[in-house]
Amino acid sequence: MRALIVFAIISLCTACAEAPGAIELNGNTMGTQFSVKLAGVDVDAASLQQDIEASFEDVETMMSTYRPDSEISRFNSNATTAWQDVSAEFCKSVAAALALSAETGGLFDITVGPLVNLWGFGPGDIVDEPPADERIAAMLESVGYEHLQADCARPALRKDIVELVLDMSAFGKGYAVDRVADWLEDAGFQNYLVEVGGELRLRGTNASGEKWAIGIEFPFTDQRRPYTVVRLSDTAVATSGDYRNYFEADGKRYSHTIDTRTGRPITHSLASVTVVDSSGYRADALATALLVMGPEAGMQLAMKENLAVLFLLRSETGIDERSSPAFEQLRSS
Repeated sequence: MRALIVFAIISLCTACAEAPGAIELNGNTMGTQFSVKLAGVDVDAASLQQDIEASFEDVETMMSTYRPDSEISRFNSNATTAWQDVSAEFCKSVAAALALSAETGGLFDITVGPLVNLWGFGPGDIVDEPPADERIAAMLESVGYEHLQADCARPALRKDIVELVLDMSAFGKGYAVDRVADWLEDAGFQNYLVEVGGELRLRGTNASGEKWAIGIEFPFTDQRRPYTVVRLSDTAVATSGDYRNYFEADGKRYSHTIDTRTGRPITHSLASVTVVDSSGYRADALATALLVMGPEAGMQLAMKENLAVLFLLRSETGIDERSSPAFEQLRSS
């Protein structure tokens, strides 16, 4: 059984006033939904909607592995180890993802694509049983961020093994919220919340003049309700979990979160990781890396690096939490 929970947008309106001086814009992007909330504004919502959708479209044109004509798909399908010319923005985004891959020791790895596809979580065929050990071992030979180079002065990318495949799904939504948030700030907006598939960036206050209320959900597959709510401003938030995209075989669940050290989905008790950081793409990637690390090693790194994180773990009695001091400081402020 494969479970991929998709929640419908109840209201089909794309520009809805939720309070005086507040606007909410909704739509679809990157295989999920987006929401942009603005406070203290008086703008043409329809025009703003078009600009925001255009920004999201630019990200998909660069990073969607489901589009054969995207920059990432063209790079992946080009069986060469020669330098390939790419756009300046795509090169910079790949370079940022490479830096995070190195920072996390490959636990977030931009080249995890072959393993993601092997386990049926990419744009290829869906699978309903684990691949053979031999196939996993062979595919691991095609993974490793150290096999990728970015020269953004050109700008161009190069892989030193032709089988290398990029996958920015643990980076792209965070990057998209950053891109739209930066555009809003350049346009003069001071109070906003941008959300794509659960990844957020926010600034200022809501229409009531309060910090934005951010709900962190229980890691349940069959329902969606908040575990806790924190009020935040001028930051980004990302959550990675093993409870939305998975398949089951012989009574065992296989998550879409792949450990590049083993080539297999994670199996520990850590169900979700929420990271609060300065940028959406960094929070997105770190949440994935900490989820792969597991509850003990992940929290050790969070404490060492003073990261604001909330871990939700499965236990015999339900859900347990562990949080870093930096997260508790945000929670109490």
